[in-house]
Amino acid sequence: MSKYTSFPEPTEDPNPFQDPAVTQHSSNTGYATLDLYNPFDNTTAPPPPYEATSPSAQSAPAQTPPSRTTPTEPRNYGSYTSQTAVNATTAELLRKQEELEKKARELERRERELESHTLGTGASRQNNWPPLPSFCPVGPCFYQDINVEITQHFQRTVTIMYYFWMFCTCGLLFNLISSLANFCVNTSGGVGLGLAILWALLFTPCSFVCWYRPMYKAFRSDSSFNFFVFFFVFFAQVVVSVIMTIGIPGWGFSGWIVSLAALNDSVAVGAIMMMNALLFTAQAAIGVFMLKKVHSMYRQTDASFQKAQAEFATGVMSNQVVRQAATSAATSAAQGAFTTPR
Repeated sequence: MSKYTSFPEPTEDPNPFQDPAVTQHSSNTGYATLDLYNPFDNTTAPPPPYEATSPSAQSAPAQTPPSRTTPTEPRNYGSYTSQTAVNATTAELLRKQEELEKKARELERRERELESHTLGTGASRQNNWPPLPSFCPVGPCFYQDINVEITQHFQRTVTIMYYFWMFCTCGLLFNLISSLANFCVNTSGGVGLGLAILWALLFTPCSFVCWYRPMYKAFRSDSSFNFFVFFFVFFAQVVVSVIMTIGIPGWGFSGWIVSLAALNDSVAVGAIMMMNALLFTAQAAIGVFMLKKVHSMYRQTDASFQKAQAEFATGVMSNQVVRQAATSAATSAAQGAFTTPR
């Protein structure tokens, strides 16, 4: 057995604390451990600091603390993506607010319209057109309020047609002035001056009553009958505008033919009449354009020729004068039938 196992001699006294496995974990004087530091020691030197050195540890980069914003400076609480989303949300809210305000204005206009309609036939609204002064013995003849009576979708078209009527009136007045100037340099143009006065006095009120008011009432109440009246009369207005643009001598229109002929008598008068011919040309072109525009809008409504016939029949039968005439005619016919000798 001694062949395989050897024991130390009795004289050997090995120190187990000198074993290299123990000494490498023994305390070091460079560390401030409890067994080396005595707090009641009178030495003036401070205890050695504890420094834990690790070869694998790396120093972290210093981070600068975020600067504090001023009260007026906007704070960025998120990334660029979040700020973009906030801006998009704000724009959407502003758009919805504008839509709500527009709807509120539309509702307010509808309320005014309903209030005006609740007046009934017995309490008619006060006429406000033409806007005449209070001292004038003749008062306004019509009630007109485009913002109240006309649907918002058709207000722009009705307003343009109203301005177009004013443009036609100004053209007739300017035609009167140019005809007067032509008469001053050529006394043989007295017939043209007289007709210019007649056209200005006749076409101004008739155009308002015969084609503007039917168009206004057609868009106000979706009246098929008024639409057809407007198309018929306004087409005649466009034809007359073309005749004005041509300027046939002796007809009282300062068109192109009369204007070019007036250049032989006076260049200044010819220039004035050519300006009038330009106005008549623009009037004819705008008239054709607006006729097509109103016709396209008419096709978007529920108006039709059958409805126009029904409205005409209803309007004729609801007229008190027509009803009295029909009643008296029927009574006379019945009395004549009974009193006829057999």
